[in-house]
Amino acid sequence: MLTLTAHTLEKLELLLKSAGYKVRYEKGNFKTGACMLLSSKVVVVNKFSNLESKIHALTELLRELDIDYNLLDDKQTALLQQIKQTRLQL
Repeated sequence: MLTLTAHTLEKLELLLKSAGYKVRYEKGNFKTGACMLLSSKVVVVNKFSNLESKIHALTELLRELDIDYNLLDDKQTALLQQIKQTRLQL
């Protein structure tokens, strides 16, 4: 389980950036707290969401994305595998 801290949010952002995605924080009324811009590699996170919602939105997005593990370092690969496995446990 991921801890709900600013450090965890930074690790998720870095993982996405390493995979070639750009993370932006902007205002928006999208329900999930984050969205992809027309299948481009830009992730927009609602900047008015609380920390827990931002982390939850990015983890849900990471579960759905098909990320090349070769772009990630060992720690990022382990984090991504942990995120994807938590869905299997639910």
